[in-house]
Amino acid sequence: MDAGLADKKENGGKSQTLVSQISDHLRREIATAKYISGDRLPSEADLGKRYEVSRTVVREAIAILRSDGLVEARKGAGVFVLDPQQARQFHPFADLSSDRISEVIELLEMRSAFEIRSAGLAAARRSSAQLENILKAHAVVGEAMDAEEWPYEADFQFHYEIAVATQNKRFPQFLAMIRPGIIPRKDLTVVNDRRKIHPNPHLHREHAIILQAIVDGDSEAAENAMKTHLEGALSRYRNMLRESLKV
Repeated sequence: MDAGLADKKENGGKSQTLVSQISDHLRREIATAKYISGDRLPSEADLGKRYEVSRTVVREAIAILRSDGLVEARKGAGVFVLDPQQARQFHPFADLSSDRISEVIELLEMRSAFEIRSAGLAAARRSSAQLENILKAHAVVGEAMDAEEWPYEADFQFHYEIAVATQNKRFPQFLAMIRPGIIPRKDLTVVNDRRKIHPNPHLHREHAIILQAIVDGDSEAAENAMKTHLEGALSRYRNMLRESLKV
């Protein structure tokens, strides 16, 4: 198993899923030219042995790289690395920056329309296995917050599992596409006093309300809970933007 990833796994890493750890590790290897354009990645089985995870975890990690335009699957041949610069040029969300408050607001406005519907469909269509995955993601968010870590990756995973539960593959594909703008590279700050703040101190509680509506199969309640959740985030970031403009 890769030593760096093994350390992350052993040290807890409660705010980061194995899927994101592996995709991030492979992304770094592409960025540092361990794998260059045209190279074939190791097979799912080989990567599973390398990281000591199941092929399902590897497949999901590769899916993230595909959504970022870094690799492509060729039927019967395997997964091949693409030119990172060319991939960025043609990626429709290549210019997203979660470090800029204004762009976080733009993305949240778009996510509202998309994820409110996603929650409603998930409540109506989710399978037992998909519900279990949402519950697991919710638990990881809670563990991270209890440890006073901000669960960026786990938060994304919670929303992603809801998208999967719509039974419409375009929902998780779209969410994976905009992932770079959902998971920030650093905490946003209130510029005038330099205090680092968390985007939503009530995250786990709001997720719990969404989750309960999905468990109950109540589409209307799920949509309302997701709307409250995302509109609350919009309000917080708009306040942050106003504060930053006072400087």
